Amino acid sequence: MSDDDHSGWQLTESDPGVFTELLKSLGVPLIVDDLYSLDSETLAALKPLHALIFLFKWVPTSDSDTGPGTSSGAYDPEFAGFFAHQVVNNACATLAVLNALGNIPSLPTGPQLGELLSFTTGMDPQTRGLGLIFRKKAAEDAYHFVVYLPVMGALYELDGLKPHAVRHSAYSEEGEGWIKVARETIEARINTYPMGSLEFSLLALRDDPLPPLQAQIKKAQEAGERVLVNELLATLTNENAKRERWAFENSLRRHNHVGLVHALIAALAKAGKLKEAEGKAKEAMKERIEKRKAQGGDMDED
Repeated sequence: MSDDDHSGWQLTESDPGVFTELLKSLGVPLIVDDLYSLDSETLAALKPLHALIFLFKWVPTSDSDTGPGTSSGAYDPEFAGFFAHQVVNNACATLAVLNALGNIPSLPTGPQLGELLSFTTGMDPQTRGLGLIFRKKAAEDAYHFVVYLPVMGALYELDGLKPHAVRHSAYSEEGEGWIKVARETIEARINTYPMGSLEFSLLALRDDPLPPLQAQIKKAQEAGERVLVNELLATLTNENAKRERWAFENSLRRHNHVGLVHALIAALAKAGKLKEAEGKAKEAMKERIEKRKAQGGDMDED
């Protein structure tokens, strides 16, 4: 979660490219994808699916409150998996990712993440959080990341601002498995908000589809299945285009464009074209907002 005090931790956008780059830096062979629907067909296309990262408008409540943003599960003080508290401003996105990765069995990791998980083994959630450093400060009207994932036969919600892991219902390995319980739990949570609210978004933590796609293409080529090869190549092209877009957007995030923007505005004003450009910008923003609403919305961690 975040507030107006930006000290302590860099804000993280609710963007799959940002999360995927974080996973890459940690040596984890997974990616994060936008999720606009919780229907069975959409979720099945993303399997193997390891966790759902949920961003919502955080509302200050008591533990007994059942208002918007609260959980329907029960605290599990004996949770034996990895769970760290949020003890630094703006770190809820990072905590959501780490709380997910720490509970995925046999997950390959880079040396930094491996050392962190090993170092914090046996620690309580608060001490684990201190391993990431700094302090915790609550804020009003903020957005917050939590993660839902299967652990020991039940759906768990790991929220760095809660004292314990939250255990939801057990799930059956048959059919959709844990996904069914996750969908019901998240939909119930969304339904606590006013009708039509766009104050949440959802991301899926999944296996990287590129290696299996490349293996399927090779196998289809060897078997002479041209139609299948073309279909798989089209999927691969789309996936690579998505990665290129993520890389480009992430490169823009690393630079400060204030000076460039100021120079452009000054040049437009000098040429008498600033009002015209302002009108076009407002129209473009209006179209963008409408598009985002149609897709279910997309929020930054405020």
